[in-house]
Order: sequence, then structure tokens, then C-alpha cells
Amino acid sequence: MMQLHNTASAKTEQFIPISDDVVTLYTCGPTVYSEPLIGNWVTYLRWDLLVRTLRANNYAVNRVMNITDVGHLTSDADEGEDKMEKGARREGVTAWEVAERYTNRFLEGMTALNLLPPETLSKATEHIQEQIALIQQLEVGGHTYVIDDGVYFDTATFPSYANFAHLDLEAMKAGARVEFNSQKHNPSDFALWKFSPKDQKRDMEWESPWGKGFPGWHIECSAMAIKYLGETLDIHTGGIDHIPVHHTNEIAQSEAATGKRFANYWLHANFLLVNGTKISKSLENGFTLADLGEQGFTPLDFRMFVLQSHYRTESNFTWENLEAAANRLHHWKAVACLRHQVAPSSNSDGGSQLLAASHAALEALSDDLNSPLALAHFDKAFDELERKDKSTIDASSIESALATADDLLGLKLLDTTPDISDELKQVLIERERARELRDWERSDALRVQLAEGGIGLDDTPSGARWYYL
Repeated sequence: MMQLHNTASAKTEQFIPISDDVVTLYTCGPTVYSEPLIGNWVTYLRWDLLVRTLRANNYAVNRVMNITDVGHLTSDADEGEDKMEKGARREGVTAWEVAERYTNRFLEGMTALNLLPPETLSKATEHIQEQIALIQQLEVGGHTYVIDDGVYFDTATFPSYANFAHLDLEAMKAGARVEFNSQKHNPSDFALWKFSPKDQKRDMEWESPWGKGFPGWHIECSAMAIKYLGETLDIHTGGIDHIPVHHTNEIAQSEAATGKRFANYWLHANFLLVNGTKISKSLENGFTLADLGEQGFTPLDFRMFVLQSHYRTESNFTWENLEAAANRLHHWKAVACLRHQVAPSSNSDGGSQLLAASHAALEALSDDLNSPLALAHFDKAFDELERKDKSTIDASSIESALATADDLLGLKLLDTTPDISDELKQVLIERERARELRDWERSDALRVQLAEGGIGLDDTPSGARWYYL
């Protein structure tokens, strides 16, 4: 049984899927006009954890994630430059080339962070006709109008428009949320289709019943979610910045078109701060995965950092916090190496605590994705395991716990901690002999030799334990 905090109700609710066969899940994906920043990756790591937890609870998951490669304007007021065109101008290439470049970068980052691929990764530019068809459906229902720069959704035709984000429409009329466009019927109305400028040929533009142009940002998610997942989804996810505009607009256009609830559960991830402040160009704190690598950290170090905070809380990135996460992961990898140094199986009950930790971690994640508590359960079990005599534990129990940790948390503990070579094993044996003979000079020299091979040592009452440096 899972519990999830539903933004729509502002309550943590028992998760009950529409079908017993499969959970339908839509994740708002990247706008591929520039390099993804760590703040972007935090959100995708949160929803990767959601998918892993659903699967661990024996749910099959059908997930769709969009690639926004057109239509995302620089202003929530449906004004300004398309971000793809902006990226093209910045880099001196076409918008199509920008889209391909940063889509590939995003996919590379997903692999580096060990993110599970969605069942469907859909590009906005490959679903133009579906978006046009949905706009036509809204037009037939009397929800649209046309002004000089495009086709707009009339939010006055959807009475519950303000409910999801608890918007103050009167304040919006006074210009509190967006700069008012005098042709719009209401300040909250949003673009479904934007017309190409008459004096400019865009890289990305298509013919439509209303004129040549391109789709608005919001319509793509509704069109692709409905196409692949049906008119009502189990779960829709995104960042909290999506709540007042993007997701509010998705709900309005989807439900106005179908007459059905668009999604039963809405989950939103909170912001990542850097040194206690929001990420901004002026502060030069928009770090990428490559920036982390230049400081000696791996993508999995960053993954551990993200798991240390709850998805509904603000997390704070500092280099010190990342180093602490890297040290925690290093400790877990040392435990993972222990499975190569104990008996394949024994009659001891040494595995019971690891089994209990695995169950407790899943319970924590099933309670609204409480990843900090899940990590704490594994920490406790691993600490106790390291204090045990080798003869009381076996490899199978360690492997089972690590496999569960990998399935739930995606840290690749089993993949990144293989057994060492026969040559290094021989060096370990020689070092044990040197210690038995109290030949400390020889023992120290062999430790240095092991370190040169990437192997560290902890000397314990039950013998030396090796790990990867």
C-alpha cells in the first residue's frame, strides 16, 4: 500500500490506481534549449524514485515523458522568444540542431544518473497534428478565440480554472501575475497556437487551420498524455513551479476537451537551492553534471545527495553537502565489497537485519517517498554489518540487501563494486601473513601496493577488509 501527497487535495492519500494492471504516469520533461542544470536533474531523480517504488510495490508502470523542443516561450504571459529560437540564436545554428544537441545531452545525463527510461519519450515536434486536433476539439466546445498573435484558451469557459493552484483571479486582473495583453479576454487566458511573425521565417513552424505558426507550451503535454495514456491519468508529476501556470493550464484544456478529470494524483518536487539561494545566471550557481565532475564528484554521488532530502522539501546544494553524500556512498560501496570476502552461504542469521532493513526502506518509500528514512534504515544495517565477525555473515544476505537497495535507490552498488583480481587477492594474503609475522614494514609496503591498485584496507579484529578507493 502506498501513500502519496496529492497537490490537488493538499493531502497525503492512499494511492489507488485506475486499473489493477498498470499505473499510468506522465512526467513533464525538459525544454531542450541548453545544458540541463543540477536543479533540473533533481526533479527527474525524484520521479525515478517514484517509478522504482511503484514497481517495488508490484505495480507495472506505463510512463510518458515529453521533450519540449518547440513552443516554450521565455514568458509565462505567452510573450517573448521561443526558447528553442533563443538557443539557436545563441549558438549560431538552427533550432532543430539545438533540439537534437540538448536532447542527446539529456539522454546522456539520464544514463549517467541511472534514471529508468520512460516507456514513451515523446517530442513535441513529432506530435503537431495531435496538438492541432486537440485545439480543434476545444474550438468546437467554445473554449477558444483568435487574436492577432494566436489562438487562445478562454479560461472564463472553465469555471474551476483557479481551483488547482488556488489562484486569485481578481488580483490577476489587476496585473499581479502577468503583464496584461489588451486583446486577451482575461489575463489568465493562454496561448494554444502562436502565429509566426509576418516578417520572419522561423526554423520551426507548421500550417494549421488558423494560420502558420507553432503550438503553445501547455498543449503538448495534454495532447501527448491523452494519446499514450488515455483521458484520465493515475499520476502527473512536475516541479512546484509548474503548479500556477503550466499544470493549471494543462488541467483546464484537458478537462474542457474531454469532460473528464485529467489526473487523479498530482505530485510536485520542491526547488533545489544553491548555498541557500535560488539558481540564477547572475550568481553563476547553475552547475551542470560536468561541473560536478570537474570537482571530482560522480553522477551517483549527486544521486545520493538528492536522496538525502524529501521531494516536498527545499534541498540545499553546497560542495560540503555533496562531499558528505559522496562519503556516504563510499561507505556503502565498502559494505558492498564485503560480499566478496565472506562465505557464499552460512547457517548464521546474519542476514536477518539486512532483510529487515530492506523491508523498512520500502515501507519508508511507500509513505510518500520518504527517501531520507529509507537511507537511514540501510545506514543502520550496514553499520551493524561492518561490526560483525566475518564468520557470522554470508555473501548471499549482503547481495540480497544490495540488490534491494539498487532496485529502490538506483545507486548501482552491485555494478560498481566487482571482485578484485587474483593478483590483488594474492597481495592481500601476503599482507595478512606479514601482519601475523609482525613484519610491519612489509605490511605497510603491501598496503601501499594495494592503494596503487585502487584498493583501501580496514584492519578489524576478524581480519583486513578491502574496499575500492
